[in-house]
Amino acid sequence: MYSVLVCDDSLVARKQVAKSLPQDWDVAVHFAKNGQEALDLLQDGKGQLLLLDLNMPVLDGYETLAAIQDRGIAVKTIVISGDIQPEANERVRKLGAIDFIQKPVNAGNLNEVLNKHGILSQEKDIEQDEAVLASEIRDCYQEITNVAMGRAGDHLARIMDVFVRLPIPNVNLIEASELHMMLTDIEEHERVTAVCQGFLGAGVSGEALCILSDSSFEDVAKILKIDGVIDDQLQLELLMDVASILIGTCLTGLGSQMDLHFSQGHPIVLGQHRSVSEIIKSNKITWKRTLAIELSYGLEGFDVHCDLILLFTEESMETMNSKLSHLLDDEC
Repeated sequence: MYSVLVCDDSLVARKQVAKSLPQDWDVAVHFAKNGQEALDLLQDGKGQLLLLDLNMPVLDGYETLAAIQDRGIAVKTIVISGDIQPEANERVRKLGAIDFIQKPVNAGNLNEVLNKHGILSQEKDIEQDEAVLASEIRDCYQEITNVAMGRAGDHLARIMDVFVRLPIPNVNLIEASELHMMLTDIEEHERVTAVCQGFLGAGVSGEALCILSDSSFEDVAKILKIDGVIDDQLQLELLMDVASILIGTCLTGLGSQMDLHFSQGHPIVLGQHRSVSEIIKSNKITWKRTLAIELSYGLEGFDVHCDLILLFTEESMETMNSKLSHLLDDEC
């Protein structure tokens, strides 16, 4: 479902904009009374399209547009304002707005602008793309991930001398802004520590996130026979070791099945002792859509929860789909 955020300090204006949206559009509408509220909602993934007023308290429309650019938030913004000065129109476009509509808005004008920028047709294309992924190649993504995940689990089990519970991979084509929604299960853990690592292959690139719940560190140290105080530095070292095993082995397993070799960047700490929502907010993904593969590992007999998320850019899909189409023809 497409997500629209209406930001205006006037209740009447918010209602008017919402009523002007196409009646047959399957859309979730969210509301904000000022720019700061809008930024908070956008960071939570509520808003693929922002309909933004300019004159507001706390944070006005110009400041909001500037903050969106600064934070790298993926959202299309249409300004709806009574300030029709040419300078206002020019300023908001320089700040990233795709169009400007004069107040009071009406359904005809809004629909025309939405069609002009392909937003309504784009939503249909997204639905078609997702249907293609589900019907034609999603099973192959799932299967090659199963193989790669098994190799990573085996590597981890041999090093730690434990039995690794392998999950069912969660494979989805999503908006990058909706990443936190995919990770709602991890929210059950009070606090987590996470690292990310970029990777690059021939025509394929993305990021890997490795997230370990804070409650897991004590048992990880016990498994590795580490004595003494488990301070923040030691926790990071433990997570880096686990992440290196899981990320490296999973990428190698995926690459070998698609005739790809991945090189990996340096791991970056996203945060310690934070909620998953905070972790996701701190990782500014600059692309709009992503193929997301989520793997949740557990160690039998121990309170250890580790989540590995592989995120592939939308541009990578063409190469990967081509590789998987070959697998579909020959094997699946």
